[in-house]
Amino acid sequence: MSSDILVGKTAEGESSMDAGGKGAAAIVRDRDTDDARGGNAQQKPRRRRRQWGAERPRPPLPMQEKRAGMGATWMGGLGMAVTVVAWFVYLIQVLIMRFIDDGVHDSRLVVGTIAYATIVSLLLLSAFMYLLARQGALYRTRLHARVPRAEIDAFMAHTRRSLTVLVPSYAEEPAVVRATLLSAALQEYPGMRIVLLIDDPQNPKDDAARASLEGCRALPGEIMELLRGPHERFLASLARCEARAEAAGASTAEDVRSLASDYVWAAGWLREQAEAYPRPNHSDDFLAEEVLGGLAGDLERTAAALFQSLDDGAPVPAARLVQLCRRLVWTFDATLTSFERKAYANLPHDANKAMNLNAYMGLMGRRVREVETRLGLVLRDAEEGDEGAAIIPDSDYLLTLDADSVLLREYCLRLIHHMEMPGNERIAVIQTPYSSFRGAPTRLERIAAATTDIQHILHQGLSHYGATFWVGANAVIRKVALDDIVEVSYVRGEPVRRYVQDHTVIEDTESSIDLVASGWTLHNYPERLSYSATPPDYGSLVVQRARWANGGLLILPKFLRFARKSRKEGRRVPWAHSMLRFNYMASISWASIGLVLLLAFPFDSRLLSPLVVVASLPYFLAMSSDFKRLGYKRTDIFRVYAFNLILLPVNLAGTLKSLQQAAAKTKIAFARTPKVEGRTATPALYVLAAYLIAAFSFYTLAYDVRTENWANGAFALFNGVLTVYAIIAFIGLRHSIIDVLLGFAHWVRVPAQPRRTKDTVQAEPEPDWEAVLYFGPDHEPHSDGMPAQHAAPAPRRGDTRARQRS
Repeated sequence: MSSDILVGKTAEGESSMDAGGKGAAAIVRDRDTDDARGGNAQQKPRRRRRQWGAERPRPPLPMQEKRAGMGATWMGGLGMAVTVVAWFVYLIQVLIMRFIDDGVHDSRLVVGTIAYATIVSLLLLSAFMYLLARQGALYRTRLHARVPRAEIDAFMAHTRRSLTVLVPSYAEEPAVVRATLLSAALQEYPGMRIVLLIDDPQNPKDDAARASLEGCRALPGEIMELLRGPHERFLASLARCEARAEAAGASTAEDVRSLASDYVWAAGWLREQAEAYPRPNHSDDFLAEEVLGGLAGDLERTAAALFQSLDDGAPVPAARLVQLCRRLVWTFDATLTSFERKAYANLPHDANKAMNLNAYMGLMGRRVREVETRLGLVLRDAEEGDEGAAIIPDSDYLLTLDADSVLLREYCLRLIHHMEMPGNERIAVIQTPYSSFRGAPTRLERIAAATTDIQHILHQGLSHYGATFWVGANAVIRKVALDDIVEVSYVRGEPVRRYVQDHTVIEDTESSIDLVASGWTLHNYPERLSYSATPPDYGSLVVQRARWANGGLLILPKFLRFARKSRKEGRRVPWAHSMLRFNYMASISWASIGLVLLLAFPFDSRLLSPLVVVASLPYFLAMSSDFKRLGYKRTDIFRVYAFNLILLPVNLAGTLKSLQQAAAKTKIAFARTPKVEGRTATPALYVLAAYLIAAFSFYTLAYDVRTENWANGAFALFNGVLTVYAIIAFIGLRHSIIDVLLGFAHWVRVPAQPRRTKDTVQAEPEPDWEAVLYFGPDHEPHSDGMPAQHAAPAPRRGDTRARQRS
């Protein structure tokens, strides 16, 4: 099997695609968690102990951003101007005046000066792009006007586009997936179809993995059964309401009172579900309070308004009453199913999220039936009237939703309404960039959440300049747009449709460029309607950020080709659009390399001018202001800097991996962010690299003190202190020691080879007449074309060739 098809098999036969596939990224359990369980696996886990310095429970951010004042936009523009002017004056001072004064006799000095000026320019470019995107986000807060709900309901009464929600899931805990499915099922949208795309191994040997798989398989039926009672009640009420409206033409007081009672009943049902919902962590608090409780609050306020209309004797139009009744039906109307591509031998099994989505999307709109073959169970197209066939419905829109994300109640309704407005026919993808759950119990999760919430602002700014990127945690996609960019290839004679490219592990970013190149646009809806989980420990964070850092450089040439083609066709891409996209895809690479050079190379102290500080000051002031606006502290700017220092090795590794992929023309497996009850161990090299940054910073400080290079010494002291803080606060001294020892043990340990006896020696298999007729006479019984479940024969005694790991 090729390495891009199977990530690898453990001795028990399970997929090893966890924590990036690295053996050192093992799962370890905290001592207090084990003690709390007392060895009883059936006991409910305690809530994670809240660390000192973590975030206190607080309400989520408002759905709609506060309107930016004139002063804020003026200050943002002034900050951009200061950055540009200070950078320009600095270049004149360093590259011209210094060379005129000192000459160019010392080649080392020339190279160092040019290198330093280049690094500073690239870092200031990233700072300027932040200010530019932030300015666009401020403008959008002044332009956005929320569409009244009555207008949306009236529109949807006549235009009901079909919507299918796809939730890709790999080795997820059923409780996490249940929250996602429940938030999707309670969307106020008519006739939703929700498909859980389970990508777990089909026959896990581990008891916990088997229980998790069975739990996920049962979720669609459980949620449909949960919603059946309210849905049937309100469906009957809707039939009566519509009949009365057609007969009388106007609503009566009894109609209003009956509908208000239905709203009170629905709110009470939701409150009961919220009270009974288990809350082992803060993300479950969010689902209970903001999804279930928030929807209940909306229904209670609507019921109060209906009762108030009765008290005032004001008539409610019959059409509006029918719309309100439909809202109850739509809220509890959802069809949930599951699909497992690994159950079928003819579907792509590539180990990544993109191909999990592609496998199902390639079947939509087709009539198929299951057929047993020598390869295993396959899906074949069926003729109309075939009793054993099933139709996989097509859809006008798709909603891709990660299995650890949660949607607020009006997500689908408002986004699809916006897509259906005149002038928006070429919007391919619309989304609300996700925010983080509040009340993070760890310091690391709190700071990671702060960076996520900052990204929400930046993505809103990207839309102002037409430079939106698809953020894969959630997005509503126009199906015809995907049909426009689909690529079809054939593997062993079977068609493989790639709607979402899997060349990199950031498939959403690459698909954004594909859509733009095909004449489509993308849009960020300027409200907060989606939330997603943040890694709770450093080991999980490393897996996530390593994936984010990989692939940007591979996609950049595709965008450059698009820009060059557009220029030749007379359609110039605006400079802000180009620079924001360029920065989005490449800034991690140049920032990582640049900071490493600044830390490692003792540049001449005369290169550090106050102008550099002046040019970067607007960036830090703007970000600290944004943190305060998002409910964090202004001083978190230093914690985020420390956070990024220990992530330098991770980002640098992602950059090097991108270059390796570009040179070798290969793909890497998608690394799922682990979500476990205990803790994910960090690869030892990343932990040692963090200690190395701290040690080298203090070594540089000592050297600079001896050479009286005070400016560089101050920079080294600043980095050293913050790196030590980051190790203690975000990794943990005890955890870092454990992870290094664990990594060393994995490195030196040699897997034991089972002893072979005469009974284990297998003879060469005899020719199989069925295989000859199915595959052909030249077929090798155990070639790479056979499915994974067919085991290879044991090597013969005396065979000294390297054995393939199973």
